[in-house]
Amino acid sequence: MTSTASPARRTSKAGWNILGLLVAATAGFPVYWMLDTAIKPAKDAIDPDPSLLPTGFTLDNFSRAFDIADFWGPVGRSLVVSLSVVLIGVVVGMLAALAISRFAFRGRKIVIVGILAVQMVPLVAMIIPVFLLLNDLHQYDKLTGLIITYLTFILPFTVWTLRGFIVNIPRELEEAAMVDGCSRTGAFVRVVFPLLAPGMVATSVYGFIQAWNEYLYALMLLSQENQTATVWLGNFTTKHGTEYAPMMAGATMMALPIVVLFLLVQRKMAAGLTAGAVKG
Repeated sequence: MTSTASPARRTSKAGWNILGLLVAATAGFPVYWMLDTAIKPAKDAIDPDPSLLPTGFTLDNFSRAFDIADFWGPVGRSLVVSLSVVLIGVVVGMLAALAISRFAFRGRKIVIVGILAVQMVPLVAMIIPVFLLLNDLHQYDKLTGLIITYLTFILPFTVWTLRGFIVNIPRELEEAAMVDGCSRTGAFVRVVFPLLAPGMVATSVYGFIQAWNEYLYALMLLSQENQTATVWLGNFTTKHGTEYAPMMAGATMMALPIVVLFLLVQRKMAAGLTAGAVKG
């Protein structure tokens, strides 16, 4: 016996599909416009009556992006900062989240509230205190100082996110492993860590994106010689105006590491989430 969906249900489904396409088109249009501007001739990028369709193809904008300033230096520094923030943030955040989730100690609620409160503070409000503190610690205009600064707002999010993953892992699994002879550390490594891996990957990707795209602190805390990739994009705006086509070419090259990272981890994230969701 076969059943067919009612006309009202098909209409509702079609409406949701159309809405999804509109949302996808709205979100994807800036990316399309960036790519289109990056490969079109520079004169077409400043046309007051632009065309939505590509009007030409050229790689001169990418050459100009390489020539206008050092490219690999800022990109290398951004990679060092972003990867350092991710590694330190995930390790420290995992330990902090485990302590908050699994152990009862005095001031635990205060720590949780403090983590939430830190995330509510606007980043721009901390520029002057951070500058003065790094200057006293002799970390101004150093990548280590920028890494410490990024950790102040990425680490609280990491702790809070990983805490949510750990809380959803039943304590009974650890207790069963300890009954079988595992120590508390062994139970964490053998039981909790594999289930926590998807959350760590997702949190790491978020932290990397945040550190990679951050502009304000990189501009204020680093000199021109130590600039990161986001600040490097500012070189396309001069007293003569903004070179939009080379800027979009530079933005395209900056977006590639994020795209590559996501493509590398998306399958592992999906596989890990599926495996962690199955109860046996």
